[in-house]
Amino acid sequence: MEIDNDWLKGVRRVPSPNQDARPTDEVSAVVLHSISLPPGVFGGDAVERLFTNHLDPEAHPFFAAIADLRVSAHLLIRRDGECVQFVPFHRRAWHAGRSRWQDGNRLRCALNDFTLGIELEGDEVSPYRDAQYRALAAVLKGLMAAYPAITPARITSHARVAPLRKTDPGPAFDWAYLRACLAKREGHR
Repeated sequence: MEIDNDWLKGVRRVPSPNQDARPTDEVSAVVLHSISLPPGVFGGDAVERLFTNHLDPEAHPFFAAIADLRVSAHLLIRRDGECVQFVPFHRRAWHAGRSRWQDGNRLRCALNDFTLGIELEGDEVSPYRDAQYRALAAVLKGLMAAYPAITPARITSHARVAPLRKTDPGPAFDWAYLRACLAKREGHR
């Protein structure tokens, strides 16, 4: 996928107010997440409503506890592979929260400052769909071309950067299959 002016070309944009300027121009890693709203339910517009601060707390009992959260991600990849972009890549999305990562010889905190957040529509226990892996691989290839500091080794999980708080994208995520998708050349199956 091509990136044009910090947006993926040809994907639906739903701008989120939950973003701000990065403290530096560094974009050097990707954090993968999973999300379903309500938990275990796929489809619908609840994720978009959450990321744009329009989630109705009375629409579902679970929503009352999260409707006031101010969170976002750069991208959402739905079950059918559709990509929705909420935040341009040069801006800081609010996806990783309190986080830390061993980056070479140094421990880094505040990962939102230098990472891109990609949400996969899923729930950590249901298998992710092939369409999601293919879309994710295409997005990651585009990001690695646009931001050379991002390499396969710099693609991580929310569970890894916030292990006491988060478990996503969970054991249902097939890292080996993602690596295989990334290794495929364009036009080859």
